[in-house]
Amino acid sequence: MTQQNTSLQDPRPKNYIGSALLFIGIFTTATVVGILLILGMLTTFKIRWKIGYAWCAIIGWITKVACGLTFKVEGLETIDPKQPAIIMSNHQSAWETLALRYILPPHSVVIKRELLYFPIWGWSLLTLKSIVINRKNQRASLRSLLEQGTKYLNEGLSVLVFPEGTRAGAREVLKFNIGGAMLAHKTGFPVIPVAHNAGDFWPRYSFFKYPGVIKVKIGPAIETKGRKAAEINAEAEAWIRQAMKEMD
Repeated sequence: MTQQNTSLQDPRPKNYIGSALLFIGIFTTATVVGILLILGMLTTFKIRWKIGYAWCAIIGWITKVACGLTFKVEGLETIDPKQPAIIMSNHQSAWETLALRYILPPHSVVIKRELLYFPIWGWSLLTLKSIVINRKNQRASLRSLLEQGTKYLNEGLSVLVFPEGTRAGAREVLKFNIGGAMLAHKTGFPVIPVAHNAGDFWPRYSFFKYPGVIKVKIGPAIETKGRKAAEINAEAEAWIRQAMKEMD
């Protein structure tokens, strides 16, 4: 069944002022932070990560004050900061691209090439060891994910993947792409599934943000050694689908 665009039918009052303040806050601070990250190429990744972490914390604070939107995390204790993993999360909005940098230990994120077209903002993502993929060339994208993902995992850095490949509607989970599971199959590092309902409060393609508490569920590690990629992918997808049902 096709998910309807609930942002056009949402009966909740529109939060014009709060949403506008958040919009302004994101884009003004992103420019400053982007410049700092680019200049930070003269320093270490650890310092650059702290800069990005601080920015995401600031955006979280603006979101709370301006829009009345916060979040609650369940299962964070299952993540070992010293154990690199492939983190698979569902994708519903821009919220998780910011918040997961703040919630999770340092990691590399798989991003689409189009983000690099934005001066300063897009360029700064490269300083955080992002894995850039071209969604129009699946073979090249998979090669980049496997090569760079393996490199970062071996360096002790986790890799965050959004296996749906694009943002889904609220309470919807799209079919998972195989790339993250193939990386897990190749390297033997565990998979950590993450589910959230950010789309209920920060809808895709919508200017408006709504007050409430976003739920984030972090699942137990999925063993990958000696297992096929399709099997790993199916288990991660099933866990996230079930977690989403429980949130509903």
